[in-house]
Amino acid sequence: MDINTASALRRLRLVSIPEAVSFLLLIVCSVLKRTTDFNAVPAMGAIHGLLFILYVLFWLDAWNRTKWQLKTAALYFVLSVLPAGGFFADRKLKQEAEAAVIASRARREGVVNA
Repeated sequence: MDINTASALRRLRLVSIPEAVSFLLLIVCSVLKRTTDFNAVPAMGAIHGLLFILYVLFWLDAWNRTKWQLKTAALYFVLSVLPAGGFFADRKLKQEAEAAVIASRARREGVVNA
């Protein structure tokens, strides 16, 4: 894995958790808006919208750099539209990055998969 690919995965991981938290908070704010006089939906909606746009941009960059299959790329996108999907995306991206680092080190040291 080259440095640009690792950076793309890292950026996607860094935005996945805040995007998921903002989505959950937006749901809470929506419920509070309908049950109380508290209305934080406009502010929380703007924050979540920005984080979602960043997630999609970083997802496109990671897809372009990693050359994911359509199935893998679609999974990461679907995780972005599920309320807690960002937590699962972070975990899967961490595993993928660790596996890529191990494979890169093995290639560099001349270890061949038997």
